[in-house]
Amino acid sequence: MPSPDRPALPEPALVQPPAMLLAAGRGARMRPLTDTTPKPLLAVRGRPLLEWHLRALAAAGVARAVINTAWLGAQIPQRLGDRFAVPGAAPLALRYSHEAQDFGHALETAGGIARALPLLDAPVFWLAAGDVFAPEFRFDAAAAQRFAAGDALAHLWLVPNPAHHPRGDFGLAPDGRVRDLPEAGSAARHTYSTLALLRAELFAPPWCDIAPGNPQGVAAPLAPLLRRAMGAGRVTGELYTGPWVDVGTPERLAQLGG
Repeated sequence: MPSPDRPALPEPALVQPPAMLLAAGRGARMRPLTDTTPKPLLAVRGRPLLEWHLRALAAAGVARAVINTAWLGAQIPQRLGDRFAVPGAAPLALRYSHEAQDFGHALETAGGIARALPLLDAPVFWLAAGDVFAPEFRFDAAAAQRFAAGDALAHLWLVPNPAHHPRGDFGLAPDGRVRDLPEAGSAARHTYSTLALLRAELFAPPWCDIAPGNPQGVAAPLAPLLRRAMGAGRVTGELYTGPWVDVGTPERLAQLGG
């Protein structure tokens, strides 16, 4: 307790890890809209989908983000540039991992993250998909700090199963560990929101066999890595019940309002 003549020092600000934003997909189910525009740049309520995440990241004090690109990838840096600013927050520095430019194709989730790790240059990072609308999600610095202090390789935000994905993806145990429940346990399964905190260690053996920096351009999904880590009890999670939409079809986009 501070003495009367020595005021308490302010609490130090929590340092936020960087963010990885997934924006490389073709968005085939969104055609013809995505024939000329990458899905993360499609407008929802007057803003590109990706901008909703960028605004939340900047407001939360995240200083930098890496965005991977592939399909119509040049449009994304042309639109967003290398800094994203919102009133009342420090600018968010943006860097890009251009998968189509480097390899001629998208690298899927794990392959894209492995490729971008040298740009992220951090042991822990936020992950979000550029085609998910979650306007009230908070990239909470305290959550990142708790994750960094623990031993989990991933912390996932799960959501109630939407109508288009009724069987869900994973189960959430009472101790906060995420489990790969069999389909027979689908009533207890939730949908992975694509919002997460990840540890760079997840993209190295024994969880992942992609070479550091993915110089060969290996395309690989994230789910098998998560399942391996779940088997070792090293994935935690929580249920998020705020607004959340996987904007995977023109109908869902129309329901949100362009």
